[in-house]
Formats: sequence, structure tokens, C-alpha cells
Amino acid sequence: MIGVAVNRQGNRGSALSGYRVLDLTDEKGMLCSRYLADMGAEVIRIEKPGGSARSHFFWATNLGKRAITLNIGLKPGQEIFKRLVETADVLVESQPPGYLEKLGLGYPQLGQINPRLVMASIADFGNSGPYRDYKSCDLVASALGGQMYVCGEPQSPPLKPFGNQSYYLASIFAAIGVLLALWSRHTSGRGQHIDISLQECVAATLDHVLVRYFYEGVVARRQGGLHWNSAFCIFPCRDGYILLSLLQQWETLVEWLHSEGMAEDLTDGKWLDREERLRHLDHIIEVLERWTRSHTVAELVETGQLMRFPWAEVTSIPGLVNSPQLKERDFFVEVEHPQSGKRYKFPGAPAKLSRSPWQTGTHIPKPGEHNREIYHGELGLSEREVETLVQGGVI
Repeated sequence: MIGVAVNRQGNRGSALSGYRVLDLTDEKGMLCSRYLADMGAEVIRIEKPGGSARSHFFWATNLGKRAITLNIGLKPGQEIFKRLVETADVLVESQPPGYLEKLGLGYPQLGQINPRLVMASIADFGNSGPYRDYKSCDLVASALGGQMYVCGEPQSPPLKPFGNQSYYLASIFAAIGVLLALWSRHTSGRGQHIDISLQECVAATLDHVLVRYFYEGVVARRQGGLHWNSAFCIFPCRDGYILLSLLQQWETLVEWLHSEGMAEDLTDGKWLDREERLRHLDHIIEVLERWTRSHTVAELVETGQLMRFPWAEVTSIPGLVNSPQLKERDFFVEVEHPQSGKRYKFPGAPAKLSRSPWQTGTHIPKPGEHNREIYHGELGLSEREVETLVQGGVI
């Protein structure tokens, strides 16, 4: 293999500054590589020439990356890809299981080219097992991962949680796996393969559900806005919704309702017994709902927090974007689109590191934007060679 001069880019001083990541993902894994870019890595997104139109989701998950076009389904594209692998620390991919192996680009082959390579593969069901080749999507992962079964109202069918939760979970777990593998490489000198399953990522985040089933034999049920252990519930107010604690500081809560003439029978001494309240929780909720409907969200949250109740507004999306807390911490980043010139806001860094900052990229890459830099500047291809590759649909 011809050696390649590497021009490392990324956020200088960040945790992954100096590392190079190749990104062969679709929506299942694009957030993983964006997080690695935020952590300082130079991420090169590789797309097939003539890709589909971009969406706001695509922009949000590809901030701060470099972009090239390359058709790895063609033999010349495979050879160029192998040369890029020589220079890479990490490859993140979400191709169907077995696809890269058929092209001679699986981990056993790439590990021979670059023994230090860390490769993360994100698939619907991972790279083994009876479901390996099943067709899937976020909706299927939510259903087969157990997540959908416990979401929704008690008397209604299972409900899909909002958004592509399995994709985000897989990206987060893949990023964690990459960081662990890079850490291990410091001592072993060798990379490794990370096998990520959407179904397993969903199942891994079921909170109390599996623990209670394994140790208590309890099958969790759908409870709508009621927390699984009845500690919290969502209530309507005059102008929105509020999350209230139901069991903490019971006497103080009843005194508050009583001062407004809305405690009804909750002043009865029998309700001091926690188990009695749990047995008749529907009645407690009915009384509290009549009370919350007489107030605004702000009235209850402000007073409740002063009284040390862990209450919160169920924030609307406009409310979230205008949150004074998020504004103070500079959570959202503003990015100018390279073609339209319009400015867009995106969620920023979810963690703040004091010495190696996590910095969200502020550039949306265009398809093949960095072809010249990488094919000419790094791989040393001539103008004629590049033109031949373009005409052949390779780049």
C-alpha cells in the first residue's frame, strides 16, 4: 500500500484531537461520528456519489465533519478506501451485516491493513444471531427491544416513543465503545471490532423493567403519565402540564390544598398511611387534578420549588428553545447553511469538559466538499486520475 501523508484536523485541545475517523453510516450511526467530531476528532464522511437530498436531521448529525464522495461498491473505490483506512484510527459504519465482508472490507481484512484500527459496526440486530438479516428500523427496534410494550396509556395499545430513540442510543453506545477501544489501544497497540445492535441498545435502557422482572417476577405495565413506582404523575394546569410528586411531603402538600379550600377529604387521617394512598391512588390523582387545573404551571412550579418539591413544567418545544437555563449554558449552537446562507440552531454539546472541551462543529459539509483536499492533497492523485474516477462513478 502507498503511504499517505495525513493532515489532521479537528478541535485542537479537545479529547480526540489528532484522531481520524472514517464515517460510513446512515441515520443509525451519524450521531456517533458527529459526537466524535465534537470531541475533537477529524471525521471524514464518505458518501456514494449523487446522494439524496439533505434534511435538517442530516445537517444536525453531520456538523463539523469533512465530506467526500466514494463508491466502495466499485473496485477502484475499494482500493481508495483501503488507502484511507491506512491513515484512520476509527471506522464507524452501519452497512447491512456481511456487506463490507463481501467487498473485502470487513474487519478481518481492514485489520490486516491497519492493525490499530477501531471499527464500530451499528446494525439492526448486530452481526450475529437468528435475526441478523431481518429488515428493521427504529420502530421495529422499539418493538422488539421491549421499549414500546411499556409506553402508553394503561388501556391503550403500546405506544412508540417519540423520535428515533434506538438510533440515538446506538450512536451513544457506539461512541462509548470507540472511546473504550481507543483507551485499550494505548496499552495493547491493537484496535478491535465493536458490534452494536439496535435491539440490545433499546433493551439496555429499560430502566427498572428487566430488573423487576428478573428479581420480582413483575411484568411492567403501561401507566401513561404516572411514574412506574407512582412517585410522580403529570397533571394538566390552566396553561400547560406539570410533573408533580405524589408521595413526598404529604402533609405539607395537603396543607397547601387545604389553605385554598381544595383538599376535599385528603385531610382525613387515613391518608397519612402511604400504603393507603397507594391503594387509592386514583382518588388522590382526581383531587390533585381538580386543584392543578385551577392554577398556571408557573404558579405551582415556583411555589413548589420554594417548598422543596421536585416539581417541573412539562416544557413545550418553544419553551425548551427559549429556556433561560439552556441559554445561560450556551447549549444551542447557531450554524450558517453554506448554500442558502440561512442560519439554523442545533442542539450543542451535552457535556462540558474543563480541559478538553466538547465543541459542536459550526459547519455543514456539502457532498464531496473535501474531495480535492483528500484525493489531491493527501492521496496524491493527479487531475487526470480524479477525472477518470469521476467519469467512472467512483467519486
